[in-house]
Amino acid sequence: MDSQQLFLDQFEPSGEAESIWLKEIFSFVSEHLCPVLSGPAPSAVDGLLTGGGVCADQLSVCLVKKIQEHTALTHTLPVSYRLVSVSELLSRQRVACVSNLSWSTNQQRAWAKEAELSVPGQRALPRVNLLLIGCLREGGGGAWRLEDASGNVSWECLSPSPLWLNRPVFLPHWNYIPHNTPGPAEAGGCVELIGSPVLLSCEQGLAAVPGGAGHSGAVGVREAAGLLTNRTGGLRVSVCGQVSSVCPLLVIAGTSFFCFSLTDGAHSLPVLVKDSGRLWWTQCVCVGQSVCVTALRVCVLRGWRGNNILCATDRSEIHTNYTLTDPEPPSDTPPPLMMSHNDDEDCEEEAEPERDAGQSAVRMKKSRVISYQGTVTEVVSEGAGLYVIDRKVGLCLAYQPTPRRKLRAGDSVELHHVHFLYRPCPDFPPSMLCTCLRSSLRVSAFSRAASDSPDTRCPTDGVLPRLLLEKNMGVSQYLWACHLSSQLARSLVPGVLKQQQCVCVLSWKLMECVWRRGRGRGRRDIYSEMLDEPHTCPLTQYSVDHAVHQYVSVSGLCESLETECWSSVSLSSLLPPDGSSLSRSQINTALSWSCRTLTSDPQAGDSLRQRPLLLVGVLELPSQKSEQSLQLRDGTGTLACVVTETSQDGGQRAVFNTAWIGCLVCVQQFTMVTERFLQSDFPSYQHLDQDEFITHKHCRVYLQFSLDDLHILSPSVAMITHLRQKGAESGGEVTGRKRRREEEPGSSHSAPSSSHPCVSMVIRVEQKEGVAWRNAGAGLKGEEVGLTPCFSVRAAVIGPVVSWGRDPKNEPMTEREKETEREDKVVLLLSGVSSRWFPVLQPSLFYRLIATNTQDPSVLIGCGVSGWRGVELHTDSTLQVRSDWRFHTLTRPLPLLTCPQALSPTVLSVSDVLDCRSELVCFQSQVCERIGLTDRTGGSAAGVRLSVCDQTGRSLQVYLDLSHTPYPPGLLPGNTLLLSGFQRRVSRSGGVYCSLLPVSCITVVSLGDTSSARPPPAPMMHLGVWALSREQRCIVGQVKGHVVCFLLLQLQWSCSLCGSVYIQSCSSPQCCSTSSVFQSKAKLVIDDGTGEAHVWFSGALVRPLLGLADSQWEGLQRALRVRGHVRVFPRGRSMVCDSDDPLLHFLLCVCSSDVVCRQLSLTCRRLNNQRSEEMKRFSRGDRDFMTRVTPPVQLTCLQLNTD
Repeated sequence: MDSQQLFLDQFEPSGEAESIWLKEIFSFVSEHLCPVLSGPAPSAVDGLLTGGGVCADQLSVCLVKKIQEHTALTHTLPVSYRLVSVSELLSRQRVACVSNLSWSTNQQRAWAKEAELSVPGQRALPRVNLLLIGCLREGGGGAWRLEDASGNVSWECLSPSPLWLNRPVFLPHWNYIPHNTPGPAEAGGCVELIGSPVLLSCEQGLAAVPGGAGHSGAVGVREAAGLLTNRTGGLRVSVCGQVSSVCPLLVIAGTSFFCFSLTDGAHSLPVLVKDSGRLWWTQCVCVGQSVCVTALRVCVLRGWRGNNILCATDRSEIHTNYTLTDPEPPSDTPPPLMMSHNDDEDCEEEAEPERDAGQSAVRMKKSRVISYQGTVTEVVSEGAGLYVIDRKVGLCLAYQPTPRRKLRAGDSVELHHVHFLYRPCPDFPPSMLCTCLRSSLRVSAFSRAASDSPDTRCPTDGVLPRLLLEKNMGVSQYLWACHLSSQLARSLVPGVLKQQQCVCVLSWKLMECVWRRGRGRGRRDIYSEMLDEPHTCPLTQYSVDHAVHQYVSVSGLCESLETECWSSVSLSSLLPPDGSSLSRSQINTALSWSCRTLTSDPQAGDSLRQRPLLLVGVLELPSQKSEQSLQLRDGTGTLACVVTETSQDGGQRAVFNTAWIGCLVCVQQFTMVTERFLQSDFPSYQHLDQDEFITHKHCRVYLQFSLDDLHILSPSVAMITHLRQKGAESGGEVTGRKRRREEEPGSSHSAPSSSHPCVSMVIRVEQKEGVAWRNAGAGLKGEEVGLTPCFSVRAAVIGPVVSWGRDPKNEPMTEREKETEREDKVVLLLSGVSSRWFPVLQPSLFYRLIATNTQDPSVLIGCGVSGWRGVELHTDSTLQVRSDWRFHTLTRPLPLLTCPQALSPTVLSVSDVLDCRSELVCFQSQVCERIGLTDRTGGSAAGVRLSVCDQTGRSLQVYLDLSHTPYPPGLLPGNTLLLSGFQRRVSRSGGVYCSLLPVSCITVVSLGDTSSARPPPAPMMHLGVWALSREQRCIVGQVKGHVVCFLLLQLQWSCSLCGSVYIQSCSSPQCCSTSSVFQSKAKLVIDDGTGEAHVWFSGALVRPLLGLADSQWEGLQRALRVRGHVRVFPRGRSMVCDSDDPLLHFLLCVCSSDVVCRQLSLTCRRLNNQRSEEMKRFSRGDRDFMTRVTPPVQLTCLQLNTD
């Protein structure tokens, strides 16, 4: 009778199904398990081997009996389960699963429900009816593997025993976690054993195997510690003790080793294991376990100042759960405290209270060494070694080698000798646990959850731990870089960066840029970190900075600014101080435009967040036709930018260097601007809280920054050329950071120059017109027909058209591009797509204009204007710039000694414009006030009025009609503008102002503090000189003088709609308004010793002029409600009054009091509608005299300051 039949006879199958199942069991054992046991592997110490062969029938009988012992079925065999080979498990099982032979259906459902509750958001592992058998073998790098004849698979156990090695086992309860990553098949998954394996033995199971036998001759830790000081050659010692620490497995210069320490409470003894046949001990040794290690020898550990250490030999064995026959007296030292998530609040006692962002300074703090147990609830970044335990405690494993088994959400872990840090990084949980080379991490329970597929946003985040090992940076910097890496992966990939690895490298670059103070601390002393007492490591001290930069994406910034645009402001705050006295049209005009500016640094002013903001993106030309400024783009969106840069003479000017286009940059210092546009019809101040009067509102968001505040992360090809030229001219004084940026090969924007042929010519821009909407349909494509943005540039052609085999970009100008005999002029016409070059084309600068994909020089030769025969034309040739042509700034052209100077218009100041008589002017000035203008119906916005000034304080008003031009950003108080091609006009009253023409151009040349912009003070004026001035040399000035007398005081309740007197109701029969406003007006005479002036006061200036308190002013308004208005003519000091009205008497007394007739300091605007001279009659005795008298100058008070 054959072996299979003998096997079947022992179980007497009750049916065909059981018979087939038993035959499959026998065949599987014969084919997959017996060859492993009879092979060259270490023989099993079991009774199964007889005469060098393996009894397949006995092994099968043992297996079936073990299956029957663990199954939930009592009278039948579990025919629904089948044995699976290792190779089949690896190749066919693509999803994580669990198998438990002893489960009933109800037990499995309860287990699944409990699993899903333990890890919210995760589903439980699906159940499979598979059985696993094999032989446990030692794997490479300290791993254990389950092996059968078809292959082997990684094997993990919670508490492995050395007695299991090289024995055939059956696994009744296990998880399988596939690794869906490219690599060898043997690394395709991992088997997690729940509980203990079942030994396949005819004699006894593992339950009967003793945990540890007594070992004669073993000594305690205290006695063995004495042997380290007296080293004896050839001595082998067996030591028993309790494991106090287990260091991770390290691989240094190809040698693998790990250390653990034994203690008896009072003494500690380090043990080094580097024998390749003993590395599997690392899974058997855990903190708190009693072990006995045999055949140890004393050796010298070079590189460690402790020198002598016990080292395992090839004869060494380890016995776990060992009990010493003659135990030493117990020590008074208590066991280490094991904390959980309920205890970690005690660690926060030493933490400082929260500080303000403005007070945050970098502080160094010391960490605490603790033990902790908890459950992994979130995998933040597997490659970076970042997790969350118990939903509120962070875990960082980056300072240890990458663990063999990756943690999964739901794993219960025990951490010993782990560092507790409080708030090392504001982007992570306040409580952080970080492991060093002495820390030990042990999984005490495997996760029951089927974790989702790993986050592939940044699959190469394992680069960050390697950079940490190389640079040895602090944990705060590392955590910040990891968080930034995950943020950049969302915002830059794949829209900006194609390679995932670039994200990690970029985040590390940014960390070094932001944390300039955080330098590496040299190489880590691994032996001291593992073995020294007291313990020191990179985690002993850490820095705390609550004001470290916070990254924000472009779309996130836009959404935040637009959300807070209207919610952060009340409409009443947008009105002037006397807003309650404004009429309907004045209120709606004042609300039509407003601006909110925020700075990126909270310490510099109002900010969007409590921490400084950080932006990363690519600088590009505007992509929309309605924009005329550069834009910053990342993978989430784009944002318009008003950009300036430092010119060669050290001053600020508009951006001109095209090399910045295409650079991936980091913006640290910037201003966020939100312009609000509101169309409303509020009847009065009291109706501002009623939204039904708002007809339309929208906002525009953009940034303002200087190129000096940018950090280049990935330069464009043109920027590399520019930096190389800059370094060569400065004698190589380019910083090492910039040199490294040039040499980095992995840049996504540093592609090699195109090899396509092209032609080019060098031009010098002399004049640039502004962008305007024009009907330029001729010769354009279908999408561009109609109104398109257009502008023209007048330029001088420096040399001939040159052919190239590749795009020269901004390489230095060559001799063949230079021609000094003649200089032609050309007018470049840019429309449609080509109008996007408007932000970077600036007068007086040199550019190389490149026409790609052609070798025909005629494409860059402008066409002339045809005329009648015999008529001489004085016009320049024109050239239509195509959409695929490129401009490149030449910052270092050849010396053009014989070329005439550029015919750029002279840049004037505001004072020059006021004094000159030119009709077309170009001037530079600072914006001190901006007012939105509405049409006569009070509806939509019709334009903008800017009040601009120069350093002398003289001001000028500029009117902009923006209905035919794209909206220009940056017209904010505090910014300096270059206004070229503006028309200088004189009003009918003699005032000078400027207006926008179709050829006018507005350029922001310098950025100011728009949040608290204060214009230069107006010049001090003497009234006598100001009155004699025939020209408008000064419109606004400061006056200091004494009040001579009051000429007029008028107080009135007016209808907010029509302006008529309001007495209980509007006095106008055509008006049915029910809202009124209180208005005040005063006129007085002021004398400064050189002359007199009549000064008008209105609105909020009247109350401080009269010296009345707020309560008195409010009482005066209530008293005037009945009569509606009052007009007082004090007539100097005569106080002529025919009325007995007490209110009138009160006002007369106030106007003549010493409180009013005092010394004043005023800022006034001169009124222009006054006569130069007038005839006046004087009587002297019996004679009358007629003479010409200069009338007092008429002023309007803008600001009142009482000396």
